[in-house]
Amino acid sequence: MYSAVVTPAGDRIRWVELPGEEPARVYVHGLGASSGPYFTGVAVHPLLAGRRALLVDLLGHGISDRPEGFGYTLEAHADALAAALDSAGVTGAEVVAHSMGGSVAVVMASRYPGLVSRLVLVDANLDPLRPERGAGGSRGIAAYSEAEFLRGGGWEETRVRAGGHWWATMRLAGRVALHRSAVHLVAGSVPTMREQLLKLDIPRTFLLPADDAPLPGAGELTAAGVSVVAVPDCGHNIMLDNPEGFVRAITETRPVAEPEVC
Repeated sequence: MYSAVVTPAGDRIRWVELPGEEPARVYVHGLGASSGPYFTGVAVHPLLAGRRALLVDLLGHGISDRPEGFGYTLEAHADALAAALDSAGVTGAEVVAHSMGGSVAVVMASRYPGLVSRLVLVDANLDPLRPERGAGGSRGIAAYSEAEFLRGGGWEETRVRAGGHWWATMRLAGRVALHRSAVHLVAGSVPTMREQLLKLDIPRTFLLPADDAPLPGAGELTAAGVSVVAVPDCGHNIMLDNPEGFVRAITETRPVAEPEVC
């Protein structure tokens, strides 16, 4: 396990690192998750092994610190992640990022262009959403005020909706971190994550479950050179539900005019 100070207050991001050749491959988890449980299985797959791999936990999540004075905007997450990677001597990384982590990765690639050489977005959030009480994921969490979430039962209600699998890592997240991250994920960035993704001049791949295809706005993405790949036999957690399809999608995709199926 490694760590780096990423805020003026001394808060640390931590990650698990697998040795290998450069450039590094960086794995970033989604809201309420942790990169180790979600990505270790694919990181050591024969088709991906051999590269230096950093399985990073964002601030407020997993093994990283949970500062309550941190803003947890997408931009703040991106700046903190970039600081951790800079401390680790990472440049020109291939960033594989799930869900909210994908949103953070897009913002980071826009703000720190030398840091990222390729983006693989795993069913990531590209557009702002509308909070909705009782909805799953970030939309449901963001529907609470911070006080309601911390002291009014929102945390417990979210635990019930999350289910055992997601709760296994969500319970490690700081409550303030989880709520603020969800609020800012739903609000999105300015420009939006989609707009920033379209402008990036690096190889970009977007993975989604085949059952959710077509991806809204896929035509615009592919026209801009983004490979949109529909992976069968999986839900939102593609790397866990179909590891082989996930790995093939990362290693075999190329810019295409229509969504591929791996």
